[in-house]
Amino acid sequence: MTEERPEERPEERPEERPEERPEEKQEQQEAAEEHSRRTMEKFWDATVDTWHTATFKAAKYSRLVQKKIDLNSLHKKISSAHTELGKMIDDLHQRGEREILNNAEVSGLLAHLTDLRHQAATLEEEIIAIRTQETPEEKEQAEPPAGTA
Repeated sequence: MTEERPEERPEERPEERPEERPEEKQEQQEAAEEHSRRTMEKFWDATVDTWHTATFKAAKYSRLVQKKIDLNSLHKKISSAHTELGKMIDDLHQRGEREILNNAEVSGLLAHLTDLRHQAATLEEEIIAIRTQETPEEKEQAEPPAGTA
């Protein structure tokens, strides 16, 4: 067995142990705190961005669904107006009227149908606009920063 000499053990030689100076400890601690702070800021920013995107998409979906419900309602009104128009024309024909298209009731119902079709077309355009709408983050990424180009 080899015998260890007391002077060779590192724990017993304080002059060779690297002592950290208080300034170095403080610098390391400050660097660790700064790193931790930056990490938390990145995490928070990512959380806020995700929240904004989620709420934007939820609102977009809500508007889209409402427009589709409105459009479906308009299509039902158009279908009902077609049925009413057909019945009205048949009744007028049964009574022997010759100028059916000049009848005030028929003209009024045709004008109402035209108005319903225009409303439906407007809703369809709005639905397309909502579908193509981008989140604010997507817009920022698509647009070059101010002062460039």
